[in-house]
Amino acid sequence: MTIADSGLRNADLRMAELGLMNQEELKARTRAFALRIIRLAESLPDTPKVVRNQMIRCGTSVGANYRAACRARSKADFVSKMGIVEEETDETVYWMELLVDADIVKRPRIADLLDEADQILSIVISSIKTAKGIRTNPQSAISNQQSYA
Repeated sequence: MTIADSGLRNADLRMAELGLMNQEELKARTRAFALRIIRLAESLPDTPKVVRNQMIRCGTSVGANYRAACRARSKADFVSKMGIVEEETDETVYWMELLVDADIVKRPRIADLLDEADQILSIVISSIKTAKGIRTNPQSAISNQQSYA
C-alpha cells in the first residue's frame, strides 16, 4: 500500500463519517458535473467564445484532476493535486457567475449546477483538510488552542 492509498483510505473514512461519498462516487459525480458544464456551454451559442471555452476547460478539469489526485504518490502529492481540483471548481463557479452577471443566463437556470459546484468544493476542501490532518470540528480547534496556551 502506498502512502497515497493510506491517505485516500483515511479520507474515504472521514468522508463516510460525514455522510459524504467515497472515491469512486466522487469520480462519478465530478464526471457528471463536467458533462453538465459541457451541455450548458453548448446551449449558449451566442456567448463569447472565450467564456464558453474557459468554463468548459475548468469544468472538465475538476474530474480529470480529481482522478489524478486519486493516483497521487504521496500525501503531499494528493494535497497538491486536490488543491488544483479546488481551484478549478472555484474557477468554474466564477465563469457561471459571470454568465449570470452579464445577463446571459438567469440564475434559476443554473442554480442547481452552482449548488453542485459548491458541494464539490466543500467535499474537496474537507478532503484536503483531512489529508493535512487539520481538524474541521470547531471544538477540536479550541482544544488544540488550549493545549498551546
